[in-house]
Amino acid sequence: MAIVTEVNSPDTNLPTSTGEQIPEIKTTFSSEEIHKLLPHRYPFLLVDKIIDYVPEKMAVGVKNVTINEPQFTGHFPERPLMPGVLIVEAMAQVGGIVLKQLPGFENGLFVFAGIDKVRFRRQVVPGDQLVMTVELLWIKQRRFSKMQARAEVEGQLAAEGELMFSRIN
Repeated sequence: MAIVTEVNSPDTNLPTSTGEQIPEIKTTFSSEEIHKLLPHRYPFLLVDKIIDYVPEKMAVGVKNVTINEPQFTGHFPERPLMPGVLIVEAMAQVGGIVLKQLPGFENGLFVFAGIDKVRFRRQVVPGDQLVMTVELLWIKQRRFSKMQARAEVEGQLAAEGELMFSRIN
């Protein structure tokens, strides 16, 4: 039975009864660490931090929505709303964090292969904090994958759907 410890806790990398070190399990990622994993950059990087991560299973990311983002100059000037396509893209980027860390996938580039059952339930506006949970459902032929995604603001569902990815390199 493996012991799971929190990153940077005093118990990290404790030796097992056989003397081997238990590898550190990273559960959060800063903005700088996200930059190392995803190819996206401003203004299209839509994940500020990862607050929970379970390898090969899921990630929870945060997007702080601010009025100075370029989409709000035209969507809409009198009533700024985060476009639904950007909410879906933000969820996909959280999914990319999971995919980029799968064994053998570190150098892969993943693009949308499909978007199904997406529904928008609540408007997202400047000042909101979008919390996105993305769970890996399956991987086929080491090329295609499907994830279940949901985005919430203050515990209220803002969007949800299934996202499919294709590895193109």
